[in-house]
Amino acid sequence: MFTVTPNREILGATIGNFDARQAMDDATFGALLNALGHYGVLRFPNQDLDAHSLKGFSERFGDIQSGIGERRNSGVPEVGILSNVRENGEYIGLPDAGQDWHTDMSYRDVVGFVNVLYGVKVPVRDGKILGATEFSNMHAAYAGLPEDIKTRLADATVTHDFDKFWSMMVARPGSTRQPMTAEQRAKRPAVVHPLFLTHPITGRKVLYCNPGYAMRINELPEAESERMLAFLFEHQLQDNYRYMHRWQVRDLLLWDNIGSIHQAIADYRPEEERLMLRCQVMATKVFQPAFLEPARRFPAPMAAG
Repeated sequence: MFTVTPNREILGATIGNFDARQAMDDATFGALLNALGHYGVLRFPNQDLDAHSLKGFSERFGDIQSGIGERRNSGVPEVGILSNVRENGEYIGLPDAGQDWHTDMSYRDVVGFVNVLYGVKVPVRDGKILGATEFSNMHAAYAGLPEDIKTRLADATVTHDFDKFWSMMVARPGSTRQPMTAEQRAKRPAVVHPLFLTHPITGRKVLYCNPGYAMRINELPEAESERMLAFLFEHQLQDNYRYMHRWQVRDLLLWDNIGSIHQAIADYRPEEERLMLRCQVMATKVFQPAFLEPARRFPAPMAAG
Protein backbone atom coordinates (compact mmCIF):
# COMPACT_ATOMS: atom_id res chain seq x y z
CA MET A 1 0.00 0.00 0.00
CA PHE A 2 1.17 3.54 -0.69
CA THR A 3 2.40 5.96 1.96
CA VAL A 4 1.03 9.44 2.73
CA THR A 5 3.32 12.23 3.91
CA PRO A 6 1.33 15.39 4.72
CA ASN A 7 2.74 18.78 3.78
CA ARG A 8 1.73 20.08 7.22
CA GLU A 9 0.03 22.98 5.47
CA ILE A 10 -3.62 23.77 4.76
CA LEU A 11 -3.55 21.41 1.74
CA GLY A 12 -1.33 18.77 0.22
CA ALA A 13 0.41 15.45 0.77
CA THR A 14 3.05 13.39 -1.03
CA ILE A 15 2.12 9.84 -2.01
CA GLY A 16 4.99 7.35 -1.92
CA ASN A 17 5.37 3.74 -3.06
CA PHE A 18 2.95 4.29 -5.93
CA ASP A 19 3.25 3.59 -9.66
CA ALA A 20 0.54 5.46 -11.57
CA ARG A 21 1.04 3.17 -14.59
CA GLN A 22 -0.42 0.23 -12.69
CA ALA A 23 -4.14 -0.49 -12.39
CA MET A 24 -5.54 0.17 -8.92
CA ASP A 25 -7.42 -2.47 -6.97
CA ASP A 26 -10.38 -1.39 -4.83
CA ALA A 27 -8.36 -1.13 -1.64
CA THR A 28 -5.77 1.15 -3.23
CA PHE A 29 -8.39 3.28 -4.97
CA GLY A 30 -10.52 3.63 -1.84
CA ALA A 31 -7.54 4.69 0.26
CA LEU A 32 -6.50 7.16 -2.43
CA LEU A 33 -9.99 8.72 -2.50
CA ASN A 34 -9.86 9.16 1.26
CA ALA A 35 -6.44 10.80 1.05
CA LEU A 36 -7.69 13.10 -1.71
CA GLY A 37 -10.71 14.16 0.34
CA HIS A 38 -8.55 14.80 3.40
CA TYR A 39 -5.56 16.57 1.81
CA GLY A 40 -7.08 18.01 -1.39
CA VAL A 41 -3.84 18.01 -3.43
CA LEU A 42 -1.78 14.83 -3.86
CA ARG A 43 1.73 14.75 -5.33
CA PHE A 44 3.12 11.53 -6.79
CA PRO A 45 6.84 12.17 -7.41
CA ASN A 46 9.12 10.45 -9.92
CA GLN A 47 6.41 9.00 -12.13
CA ASP A 48 7.30 7.70 -15.58
CA LEU A 49 4.20 8.44 -17.65
CA ASP A 50 3.14 8.98 -21.22
CA ALA A 51 -0.21 10.18 -22.52
CA HIS A 52 -1.70 6.67 -22.52
CA SER A 53 -0.77 5.94 -18.91
CA LEU A 54 -1.93 9.40 -17.80
CA LYS A 55 -5.31 8.76 -19.39
CA GLY A 56 -5.52 5.32 -17.77
CA PHE A 57 -4.82 6.73 -14.30
CA SER A 58 -7.23 9.65 -14.75
CA GLU A 59 -10.25 7.81 -16.08
CA ARG A 60 -10.52 5.71 -12.92
CA PHE A 61 -11.91 8.88 -11.30
CA GLY A 62 -14.57 9.63 -13.92
CA ASP A 63 -15.14 10.73 -17.50
CA ILE A 64 -12.45 12.94 -19.02
CA GLN A 65 -13.59 16.26 -20.44
CA SER A 66 -12.67 17.22 -23.98
CA GLY A 67 -11.23 20.73 -24.21
CA ILE A 68 -12.17 23.82 -26.20
CA GLY A 69 -9.35 25.82 -27.79
CA GLU A 70 -6.76 23.53 -26.23
CA ARG A 71 -4.14 21.51 -28.07
CA ARG A 72 -4.65 17.80 -27.50
CA ASN A 73 -2.29 14.87 -27.73
CA SER A 74 -2.66 13.61 -31.30
CA GLY A 75 -2.69 9.96 -30.29
CA VAL A 76 -4.66 10.36 -27.03
CA PRO A 77 -7.17 13.21 -27.46
CA GLU A 78 -8.34 12.96 -23.83
CA VAL A 79 -4.95 14.40 -22.81
CA GLY A 80 -4.46 18.15 -23.16
CA ILE A 81 -1.15 19.98 -23.54
CA LEU A 82 -0.41 23.09 -21.46
CA SER A 83 2.82 24.66 -22.65
CA ASN A 84 4.66 27.78 -23.77
CA VAL A 85 6.95 25.63 -25.93
CA ARG A 86 6.95 26.58 -29.63
CA GLU A 87 7.65 24.42 -32.65
CA ASN A 88 7.94 26.09 -36.05
CA GLY A 89 6.76 29.32 -34.47
CA GLU A 90 3.54 27.82 -33.08
CA TYR A 91 2.68 26.90 -29.51
CA ILE A 92 2.39 23.14 -29.06
CA GLY A 93 -0.09 23.66 -26.22
CA LEU A 94 -2.18 26.27 -24.43
CA PRO A 95 0.42 28.73 -23.05
CA ASP A 96 -1.71 30.74 -20.59
CA ALA A 97 -3.88 28.04 -19.04
CA GLY A 98 -5.14 28.71 -15.54
CA GLN A 99 -3.34 32.00 -14.92
CA ASP A 100 -5.93 33.39 -12.51
CA TRP A 101 -8.03 31.98 -9.68
CA HIS A 102 -10.68 29.44 -10.72
CA THR A 103 -11.80 25.86 -10.34
CA ASP A 104 -11.96 23.74 -13.45
CA MET A 105 -15.33 22.78 -14.88
CA SER A 106 -17.55 24.70 -12.48
CA TYR A 107 -18.91 25.97 -15.80
CA ARG A 108 -20.26 22.50 -16.73
CA ASP A 109 -23.65 21.05 -15.83
CA VAL A 110 -21.74 18.14 -14.27
CA VAL A 111 -19.00 19.80 -12.24
CA GLY A 112 -15.33 18.88 -12.30
CA PHE A 113 -14.04 16.32 -9.82
CA VAL A 114 -10.25 16.16 -10.25
CA ASN A 115 -7.49 17.60 -12.36
CA VAL A 116 -4.51 15.42 -13.20
CA LEU A 117 -1.32 17.16 -14.35
CA TYR A 118 2.03 15.61 -15.23
CA GLY A 119 5.19 17.75 -15.29
CA VAL A 120 7.31 17.16 -18.41
CA LYS A 121 9.26 20.44 -18.42
CA VAL A 122 9.56 22.82 -15.47
CA PRO A 123 11.16 26.29 -15.79
CA VAL A 124 14.07 27.05 -13.47
CA ARG A 125 16.05 30.29 -13.19
CA ASP A 126 19.14 30.69 -11.01
CA GLY A 127 18.17 27.56 -9.13
CA LYS A 128 14.63 28.80 -8.40
CA ILE A 129 11.69 26.70 -9.60
CA LEU A 130 9.15 28.78 -11.54
CA GLY A 131 5.64 28.12 -12.86
CA ALA A 132 4.15 26.95 -9.55
CA THR A 133 0.48 26.11 -9.03
CA GLU A 134 -1.26 27.70 -6.05
CA PHE A 135 -4.35 26.35 -4.29
CA SER A 136 -6.89 27.59 -1.77
CA ASN A 137 -8.91 25.32 0.53
CA MET A 138 -12.69 25.65 0.11
CA HIS A 139 -13.51 23.43 3.09
CA ALA A 140 -11.66 25.95 5.25
CA ALA A 141 -13.16 28.91 3.38
CA TYR A 142 -16.70 27.70 4.08
CA ALA A 143 -15.90 26.95 7.73
CA GLY A 144 -14.47 30.46 8.11
CA LEU A 145 -17.54 32.30 6.79
CA PRO A 146 -19.63 34.36 9.21
CA GLU A 147 -22.55 32.31 10.50
CA ASP A 148 -25.13 34.81 9.28
CA ILE A 149 -23.89 34.42 5.69
CA LYS A 150 -23.97 30.62 5.94
CA THR A 151 -27.57 30.82 7.14
CA ARG A 152 -28.80 33.53 4.76
CA LEU A 153 -27.24 31.93 1.68
CA ALA A 154 -27.74 28.28 2.68
CA ASP A 155 -29.92 27.58 -0.37
CA ALA A 156 -28.37 30.14 -2.74
CA THR A 157 -27.25 29.26 -6.26
CA VAL A 158 -24.58 30.76 -8.51
CA THR A 159 -24.42 31.12 -12.29
CA HIS A 160 -21.07 30.02 -13.75
CA ASP A 161 -19.99 30.97 -17.27
CA PHE A 162 -16.97 29.61 -19.17
CA ASP A 163 -16.72 32.77 -21.27
CA LYS A 164 -15.92 34.92 -18.21
CA PHE A 165 -12.49 33.37 -17.70
CA TRP A 166 -11.82 32.96 -21.42
CA SER A 167 -12.53 36.66 -22.05
CA MET A 168 -10.21 37.67 -19.19
CA MET A 169 -7.43 35.69 -20.85
CA VAL A 170 -8.16 37.23 -24.27
CA ALA A 171 -7.90 40.71 -22.74
CA ARG A 172 -4.45 40.13 -21.24
CA PRO A 173 -1.59 42.01 -22.92
CA GLY A 174 0.19 39.78 -25.44
CA SER A 175 -2.51 37.09 -25.37
CA THR A 176 -2.72 34.81 -28.43
CA ARG A 177 -6.24 33.64 -27.55
CA GLN A 178 -9.13 34.53 -29.80
CA PRO A 179 -12.64 35.30 -28.51
CA MET A 180 -14.89 32.27 -28.30
CA THR A 181 -16.79 31.43 -31.45
CA ALA A 182 -20.55 30.97 -31.53
CA GLU A 183 -19.98 27.23 -31.83
CA GLN A 184 -17.75 27.21 -28.75
CA ARG A 185 -20.28 29.27 -26.77
CA ALA A 186 -23.00 26.79 -27.69
CA LYS A 187 -20.87 23.97 -26.28
CA ARG A 188 -20.28 25.85 -23.00
CA PRO A 189 -23.57 27.50 -21.97
CA ALA A 190 -23.88 29.14 -18.55
CA VAL A 191 -24.94 26.77 -15.75
CA VAL A 192 -26.22 27.06 -12.17
CA HIS A 193 -24.82 25.30 -9.08
CA PRO A 194 -25.35 25.64 -5.31
CA LEU A 195 -23.17 28.23 -3.60
CA PHE A 196 -22.45 25.71 -0.84
CA LEU A 197 -21.89 22.10 -1.91
CA THR A 198 -21.64 19.02 0.27
CA HIS A 199 -18.36 17.35 -0.61
CA PRO A 200 -19.00 13.73 -1.69
CA ILE A 201 -15.93 12.28 0.05
CA THR A 202 -15.75 14.30 3.27
CA GLY A 203 -19.48 14.95 3.73
CA ARG A 204 -18.60 18.54 4.74
CA LYS A 205 -19.70 21.81 3.15
CA VAL A 206 -17.44 23.70 0.75
CA LEU A 207 -17.67 27.18 -0.73
CA TYR A 208 -18.32 26.39 -4.41
CA CYS A 209 -17.71 29.76 -5.99
CA ASN A 210 -14.65 31.10 -7.79
CA PRO A 211 -13.48 34.35 -9.42
CA GLY A 212 -12.86 32.69 -12.78
CA TYR A 213 -16.36 31.55 -13.63
CA ALA A 214 -18.89 32.74 -11.01
CA MET A 215 -21.12 35.48 -12.44
CA ARG A 216 -24.13 35.99 -10.17
CA ILE A 217 -25.75 34.84 -6.94
CA ASN A 218 -29.17 34.30 -8.40
CA GLU A 219 -31.28 34.86 -5.28
CA LEU A 220 -29.83 38.34 -4.62
CA PRO A 221 -30.47 41.61 -6.42
CA GLU A 222 -27.70 42.31 -8.92
CA ALA A 223 -25.91 45.01 -6.92
CA GLU A 224 -26.06 42.94 -3.73
CA SER A 225 -24.83 39.90 -5.65
CA GLU A 226 -21.81 41.85 -6.89
CA ARG A 227 -20.97 43.00 -3.36
CA MET A 228 -21.35 39.49 -1.94
CA LEU A 229 -19.26 37.89 -4.67
CA ALA A 230 -16.51 40.46 -4.08
CA PHE A 231 -16.59 39.59 -0.37
CA LEU A 232 -16.52 35.84 -1.04
CA PHE A 233 -13.64 36.11 -3.54
CA GLU A 234 -11.57 38.12 -1.06
CA HIS A 235 -12.48 35.77 1.79
CA GLN A 236 -11.53 32.57 -0.05
CA LEU A 237 -8.08 33.90 -0.97
CA GLN A 238 -6.86 34.62 2.54
CA ASP A 239 -3.24 33.55 2.99
CA ASN A 240 -4.13 31.02 5.71
CA TYR A 241 -6.25 29.03 3.22
CA ARG A 242 -3.54 28.82 0.55
CA TYR A 243 -0.84 26.35 -0.47
CA MET A 244 1.81 26.62 -3.21
CA HIS A 245 3.01 23.56 -5.14
CA ARG A 246 6.44 24.00 -6.74
CA TRP A 247 6.83 21.50 -9.54
CA GLN A 248 9.54 18.96 -10.17
CA VAL A 249 9.96 17.17 -13.49
CA ARG A 250 7.98 13.89 -13.42
CA ASP A 251 5.62 15.11 -10.71
CA LEU A 252 2.10 13.78 -11.09
CA LEU A 253 -0.37 16.08 -9.33
CA LEU A 254 -3.93 15.08 -8.53
CA TRP A 255 -6.23 17.67 -7.01
CA ASP A 256 -9.83 18.00 -5.92
CA ASN A 257 -11.74 20.66 -7.86
CA ILE A 258 -14.76 20.49 -5.54
CA GLY A 259 -12.79 21.31 -2.39
CA SER A 260 -10.27 23.79 -3.80
CA ILE A 261 -9.64 26.58 -6.28
CA HIS A 262 -6.29 27.19 -7.97
CA GLN A 263 -4.17 29.33 -10.25
CA ALA A 264 -1.00 28.86 -12.32
CA ILE A 265 1.81 31.30 -11.54
CA ALA A 266 3.18 32.88 -14.74
CA ASP A 267 6.54 34.05 -13.38
CA TYR A 268 8.68 32.60 -16.20
CA ARG A 269 9.85 34.08 -19.50
CA PRO A 270 8.83 32.85 -22.97
CA GLU A 271 12.18 31.09 -23.42
CA GLU A 272 11.87 29.32 -20.03
CA GLU A 273 9.95 26.25 -21.08
CA ARG A 274 7.03 24.77 -19.17
CA LEU A 275 5.20 21.68 -20.45
CA MET A 276 2.39 19.83 -18.67
CA LEU A 277 0.07 17.05 -19.77
CA ARG A 278 -3.46 17.36 -18.39
CA CYS A 279 -6.65 15.39 -17.91
CA GLN A 280 -9.76 17.12 -16.55
CA VAL A 281 -12.07 14.59 -14.92
CA MET A 282 -15.77 15.35 -14.48
CA ALA A 283 -17.82 14.37 -11.44
CA THR A 284 -19.79 11.81 -13.42
CA LYS A 285 -19.14 9.08 -10.83
CA VAL A 286 -18.06 10.58 -7.52
CA PHE A 287 -21.58 11.37 -6.26
CA GLN A 288 -22.66 7.75 -6.80
CA PRO A 289 -22.67 5.50 -3.69
CA ALA A 290 -21.09 2.58 -5.58
CA PHE A 291 -18.16 4.77 -6.59
CA LEU A 292 -17.53 5.83 -2.99
CA GLU A 293 -17.94 2.35 -1.52
CA PRO A 294 -14.20 1.48 -1.71
CA ALA A 295 -13.42 4.67 0.23
CA ARG A 296 -15.78 3.54 2.99
CA ARG A 297 -14.29 0.04 3.12
CA PHE A 298 -10.63 0.97 2.69
CA PRO A 299 -9.60 4.09 4.62
CA ALA A 300 -6.43 6.01 3.86
CA PRO A 301 -3.21 4.46 5.23
CA MET A 302 -1.49 5.96 8.24
CA ALA A 303 0.38 9.16 7.41
CA ALA A 304 4.15 8.83 7.28
CA GLY A 305 6.78 11.37 8.19
